[in-house]
Amino acid sequence: MHCSTEKSGCVSRCLKIGLMAVAGIAAVTWVVMQLWNCLLPDLFLGVSPIGYWQALGVLALSRILFGGLRCGGHGHWRERRERWEKMTPEERAQLKGRFRSRWSHCCSSDKSEEAAPADDKPAGKA
Repeated sequence: MHCSTEKSGCVSRCLKIGLMAVAGIAAVTWVVMQLWNCLLPDLFLGVSPIGYWQALGVLALSRILFGGLRCGGHGHWRERRERWEKMTPEERAQLKGRFRSRWSHCCSSDKSEEAAPADDKPAGKA
């Protein structure tokens, strides 16, 4: 996603989303650290308390081992691709137009992309 510097609303929105993502990861890391330090040293002999960065490492390791390195759910993009392939060209154009109208006002990198929805209309129809 490219934020246009011309639109201060888009830049502030991108910054807010980024800050919320960082704050969310920080909060989850803190919760993992607290749970580890409260539970594991009492339950298992030889387990010592961990620090914040170690908790972040545990989260990263668990993501790699149990969630893989993929983004999203299992088969998420495959299902969308199958649905896309079953659509007619008119349905595809309509879906593209809806996405452009939803996102072009904020995330276009230049003004030529904002004029693109008008280009999606079939040439033979008026």
